[in-house]
Amino acid sequence: PPPPPPQPTTIKGPFVEQFVSGWDSRWVASSQKKEVDGVEDDELLRYRGEWAVEAPTVFPSIEGDKGLVVKTAAAHHAIAARFDAPVDPKGKTFVAQYEVKFENGLECGGAYIKLLSHNDSFEAKKFDDKTPYTIMFGPDKCGSTNKVHFIFRHKNPITGEIEEKHLKNPPAAKISKTTNLYTLIVRPDQTFDILINSEKAKSGSLLEDFTPAVNPPKEINDPEDKKPEDWVDEAKIVDPEAKKPADWDEEAPMEIPDEEASQPADWLVNEPLTIADPDSEKPDDWDEEEDGEWIAPTVSNPKCDKVSGCGEWVRPMKKNPEYKGKWTAPLIDNPAYKGVWAPRKIPNPDYFEDLTPSNFNPIGAVGIELWTMQNGMMFDNLYVGHSEADAKKFAEETFAIKAASEKAQEEAAKPKKETASDADDFKSRGQKIIANVGDFVNLAKKDPMNAIKELPHVAGGLLLAIIVPILFLYSL
Repeated sequence: PPPPPPQPTTIKGPFVEQFVSGWDSRWVASSQKKEVDGVEDDELLRYRGEWAVEAPTVFPSIEGDKGLVVKTAAAHHAIAARFDAPVDPKGKTFVAQYEVKFENGLECGGAYIKLLSHNDSFEAKKFDDKTPYTIMFGPDKCGSTNKVHFIFRHKNPITGEIEEKHLKNPPAAKISKTTNLYTLIVRPDQTFDILINSEKAKSGSLLEDFTPAVNPPKEINDPEDKKPEDWVDEAKIVDPEAKKPADWDEEAPMEIPDEEASQPADWLVNEPLTIADPDSEKPDDWDEEEDGEWIAPTVSNPKCDKVSGCGEWVRPMKKNPEYKGKWTAPLIDNPAYKGVWAPRKIPNPDYFEDLTPSNFNPIGAVGIELWTMQNGMMFDNLYVGHSEADAKKFAEETFAIKAASEKAQEEAAKPKKETASDADDFKSRGQKIIANVGDFVNLAKKDPMNAIKELPHVAGGLLLAIIVPILFLYSL
């Protein structure tokens, strides 16, 4: 039986979204305008992609369940929802989780969310790519790129500058027409997990697995330090004492004729490798005054195919044991070598140490700002909060039910493979028809109609045996 209609979750959190009634009071599509020469053009929307909340059309699973759908192919889309109160990750576990489904597949586009930095003056209708975010998380695919982004923006405590920190070696995204669940968990001990479909896809540390690194090095190269002019970089030098041996012959060839080789007994010295094609004839319309003398094309001499060779025999070459090549003096350790030069280290004037980068800037909204070549991208069941347990329970109430139904439908939609029992049954029926052909012929001699009634499977088989060859010949 199909899963029961969806019920609003009892999970509570700073932001929980199932796109039920009233969703449009929370989510606002961007109406930002394009800029021409630095001035907004009121006639040109920057994000022309449309959004809708609707039921899935591919592998529908839960009756009445709906999601936020990207409706326009090859377009920029932007939409955002403001939180009732800002989410402050300081000193707490932070969890972001959502579902995404690609009903038309995904060749090129992003499906990530942006957790926008809190700003009292934020307006969702003005959301665009320049809106500051705290975390960007989710799948992105185009060409050879296929990854799950995890980027956080970190504030330099000395300069106040904001710098993006990108996860090194991000996991690959799962792109399919069934729903996939993406979960990000960041803990106060600076560790993180990325889960895909509730299974761990990546773990690491905010302090070790991001580039540029959160904390700069304590020491840097002195930009004023210069390599001394007398610094010797060469570890090896030519041995000045080495002399070419008197018996070193630089002119000796690499290969010489093999004097021990002899001509094979069956070698046909007087036979050419190719002969004029005996089957070719001068064309009737060949005009030697205009076309020149006609020369028959050549073919391989058939006499040479059965022997070691034809024509002049030449001794094969072999490696010259006396060959030494050009002499060069050997290399020796350089007594003046000082090693690889490196500038001296000095304290980094911009050094700082932030041991708690998980104290992200407070988050005030969630936004989806992307470009995609395919429409039909569906977002659903967003959770932003502090509880790993609540996120897991929310996934069990929603994604787990949906995934089981979709998987069953996907399997049912696959072409059925012929089983061994099917093949055996077909073979058995064929053998039965053959065994009854004699009976059918005897009955048909007396009463053809009765033969068809008594043995219809034989009549059908014989009819097909006659019709199929006729149809084949007719099609030629």
